[in-house]
Amino acid sequence: MVSSLKAAVVAGLVHTILASTTSTTTTTTALGTAVPTLTISTAVASPSASLGATVPSQAPLPPAQGWCIGQIFCAGSLLQTVNIAQVYSDPKTFVDKPTSKSSQQVLADFSNFNLSTVTEGQIVNFVDNDFLGEGLELEAAALTNFNPTPAFLNNVTDPLLKAFAQTVHGYWTQLARNTNQSALCNEYPGGTCESSLIPLNHTFVVPGGRFREQYYWDSYWIIQGLLQSELYETINATLQNFMDEIEGFGFVPNGGRIYYLNRSQPPLFIHVSSASHSSMRSRHQIVTQMVYDYVNVTGDTSILQRALPLAEAELAWWANNRTIQVLSPYTNQTYMMAHYAVNNSAPRPESYLTDYLTVHDPTLSTPLTGNQTAELYSELASGAETGWDYSSRFEAIPQLGNPGLRSLNVKNNIPICLNSILYKARLLLAELYGTSNATASSTHLQVAFDIRAGILDLLWDPAKLAFYDFNLTSNARNDIFTAATFYPVWNGIIPNEILASQSNAFGYFAAVNLVVNKYNGTVPVTFIDWTGLQWDAPNCWPPLQYIIMQALRAIPSNLTTNGLPTPSSNQSTYDLVPAGQLGLKEAQLPGQPLLGAKANQNATATGPAADINKLSGTVVNGGNATAGEGWRDTLQREMANRYYTSVLCSWHATGGSIPGLLPQLPASELNLTNSIGNTGNMFEKFSNLNVDSSGYGGEYTVQAGFGWTNGVLLWVASTYGEKLVAPQCPPIIATTTTTSTSAAVGLQASSGAVITAMVMAFMASAFLL
Repeated sequence: MVSSLKAAVVAGLVHTILASTTSTTTTTTALGTAVPTLTISTAVASPSASLGATVPSQAPLPPAQGWCIGQIFCAGSLLQTVNIAQVYSDPKTFVDKPTSKSSQQVLADFSNFNLSTVTEGQIVNFVDNDFLGEGLELEAAALTNFNPTPAFLNNVTDPLLKAFAQTVHGYWTQLARNTNQSALCNEYPGGTCESSLIPLNHTFVVPGGRFREQYYWDSYWIIQGLLQSELYETINATLQNFMDEIEGFGFVPNGGRIYYLNRSQPPLFIHVSSASHSSMRSRHQIVTQMVYDYVNVTGDTSILQRALPLAEAELAWWANNRTIQVLSPYTNQTYMMAHYAVNNSAPRPESYLTDYLTVHDPTLSTPLTGNQTAELYSELASGAETGWDYSSRFEAIPQLGNPGLRSLNVKNNIPICLNSILYKARLLLAELYGTSNATASSTHLQVAFDIRAGILDLLWDPAKLAFYDFNLTSNARNDIFTAATFYPVWNGIIPNEILASQSNAFGYFAAVNLVVNKYNGTVPVTFIDWTGLQWDAPNCWPPLQYIIMQALRAIPSNLTTNGLPTPSSNQSTYDLVPAGQLGLKEAQLPGQPLLGAKANQNATATGPAADINKLSGTVVNGGNATAGEGWRDTLQREMANRYYTSVLCSWHATGGSIPGLLPQLPASELNLTNSIGNTGNMFEKFSNLNVDSSGYGGEYTVQAGFGWTNGVLLWVASTYGEKLVAPQCPPIIATTTTTSTSAAVGLQASSGAVITAMVMAFMASAFLL
């Protein structure tokens, strides 16, 4: 157990270029075909110990969780034993498997085991005999009115980038799902089988990989792409599913499984569902997010009759279950502010073994008390509710592995992101009511005003020109700079200090300018790279790139006429960042590895040489400079091009190709990225160090698919299509050179991927010491 635990802790540091080697679903469809073929291939049991070995001893069972339905997929003896046996590499695999027998029979079969002598082989046979394949309750869905050439493609001028956008547009047909009614189990507990699935009545788009069901906040960025793809009926169906869940549970769960019923995710429902068509309600000049965007584009206001009361219900849930009173140490004012706080005292079923080992880590000398154990399980679930699971942002003491996770302090943080989203949700409801319900409109405006005041008082640092989470434990703002700082401006909260001058407005985005000059990729979640967590450096997540670009777009044009400022003599772009904003000295920032023959070296850490991507008027893979371009437009152009570069180059490095425009890499290079026979991966996250590789770290292997990656790329293509330039991807093999003058033909893959095998070998050897 000790060696396997070390592997689990350190595995998060290894750069994994591919998703899990066990594929759960594959779909095949020609572009323009609305009915894909879905093949379910289930994971093969692969316990870490021999089949004859006795299952390791267990810690005492956690309390039964009142919110979780059943005794199979909820915390209990069966779930803990299967996880301790480590039948599957991903704990989520087991809880996504419907039973092949009734609940009573499964529990009876399990009760025949003597847990002190049961072997790995007996548990494997039990799972094989009593459970079916994961994901069998879902089936591929036809996308109504799928158009292979939506209008947004005309916005993209570069032929390669246009063809890639069309390819990504076609991926929706591979990710659309319906509930498989023929595979559903009867009502618990007397049915013929049991499943963890929450059956949905309408079509939805899944993220991909292990995320085989509908997810809440993922769907916001999926919908941004579906809007560009003109798949309006699919958007409506997605929103109807959310409304069904609010009616049934009072809130939108994290995802479409019963083991998510104790937590939600960032509440973006009204942001997508509350829009109204501009020609119908010209007095509303606001730009919003999920229901709103749908109505704004389609003009389908009929959805609001159902959506508005349910939006009220969801906001009431957040107000009643996730809102507390906070006294400001800065102004002595009191505010009602939201936080993430999940009522939970057991491992998350989908991450049972991971959470169990975080608590019962045999390499840590100090065991946790019963109360500390329950509290840590609550913090882990609360971290998952943030969507940022996990990040140094919420650790009291950021550290590598379990010591850092044991210091999680999510519930005692007032988060920038959540309160910004709730502010905008209140504002949107007030706008939508207008004069038709003046009382409700006035109430929401007042609540929004109070949230805004709390955000500016508690979270905004006017000297550093950045937002920071407020820590209830220290009664002060945190000092970790994160990409969450851009949420308020995205949601319409622009502090007076930003509005005071162009210099201050740029200062708020100075870290973005630093990144595109100093690093190869896009903006990382944080600049902390020693935790091994997936919501830390070097990982860049598509939703955050979208939010940064939208925040840039929200800055008034009178503050954006100047060009980018220039660092002082002998200084890098770090010189332009407001003092103290990043909380790190320049030499403490993560290093940017060089490419080619110097791949084992980092670029110069300080001074002008640190800006290795700086070009005249632009940056490497940042598009072409335009005469008279203001700083805001420059950063938008560079961000849009960098995002497109990361998605396209990593897709090409893993087997992607476009006939006549982008040939597939030779087998000798694809072998280095484990991509022989592959046709390109759309990753869930990327590295800001290598533009052609996925991100890494966290509690599961990096996933391919991928819903929000696709959605943001299509939004970028539609919004910035004329400013996009075909990228130059670094070669996989350092000696590989390109003689073609066409960037489209000359695309190569990453040298970063070459060292993956060496890193994994090094990490493996460390366990033997």
